Amino acid sequence: MRVLVTGGAGYVGSGVVEELVRGGHSAIVYDSLYKGHREAVHPDAEFVHADLFDAAALRGALGKTDAVIHMAADAIVGESVQDPAKYYRNNVVAGLVLLDSMRERGVRSLVFSSSAAVYGQPAKQPIEERDPKAPTNPYGETKLAFENALRWYSSAYGLRSISLRYFNAAGATPRCRERHDPETHLIPVVLQAALGRIPAVTVFGTDYPTPDGTCVRDYIHVSDLARAHVLALEALASGHAGGAYNLGCGGAGYSVKQVIDVARAVCARDIPVRVGPRRAGDPAVLVASPDRIIRELGWRPRLQELREIVRSAWEPLRG
Repeated sequence: MRVLVTGGAGYVGSGVVEELVRGGHSAIVYDSLYKGHREAVHPDAEFVHADLFDAAALRGALGKTDAVIHMAADAIVGESVQDPAKYYRNNVVAGLVLLDSMRERGVRSLVFSSSAAVYGQPAKQPIEERDPKAPTNPYGETKLAFENALRWYSSAYGLRSISLRYFNAAGATPRCRERHDPETHLIPVVLQAALGRIPAVTVFGTDYPTPDGTCVRDYIHVSDLARAHVLALEALASGHAGGAYNLGCGGAGYSVKQVIDVARAVCARDIPVRVGPRRAGDPAVLVASPDRIIRELGWRPRLQELREIVRSAWEPLRG
């Protein structure tokens, strides 16, 4: 297949492109480089440097494709609370521009990078796809809004889509690692502290209703995420009707304190910590049940131990 990957120069996007190329697909990376990196674009992929609001560039790129993996988005919870307009514009309005351009070009298959943030503060753990969606921040609201748009576009226009609800992407491959500015994801922040690049890791809240008072999350290796996108794409090509799947490892998840303790052991270095206030919109626990995607698409995480995930991110940094 010829696949357009929006946001394909980003962290997870570059991993997805790597997996597409490995699977024998042709990839077109469509990225404004607003947050992505030109050097992250796979050498075997075509690159289109453009924004989703550039209708001419988008239509031109879509004219060469059979399907789309849509990963371009803003994804910082705290920022979304402070500036919801930015998130609705970039995550919803730009997404609708993409869908309408796909309709115009006759492209009918899309895999969407959604988020566990659509669930908000769930009443039970682990979270299943049928559980209520009640986002606690604009980031999650915009992801859910686009999922809902996909459902209506399916019934009205025949667009088939699969939404993959990420839990916490983490880890690295030889080609793919986290490089955000500013960096807000826990594991790379912890590793920056281990290297002395920042003075300390800030733990945002120690009074959550969790075993050690810090937030608990389900961490999934970026290579496992990438495989899931390609499996979803191939399922749509084989006639899958579409829907939504959780992408996580299940189990009990790991707390912020546990991540820091594991990183100290992996890095064999001290990692200074300071305690800050809770961040607006942060749920106490988010842990996935991946049973549905295991059962229906045959996907299973291969790198689900936290020590393996942290080590994969640490190896490229230590020199």
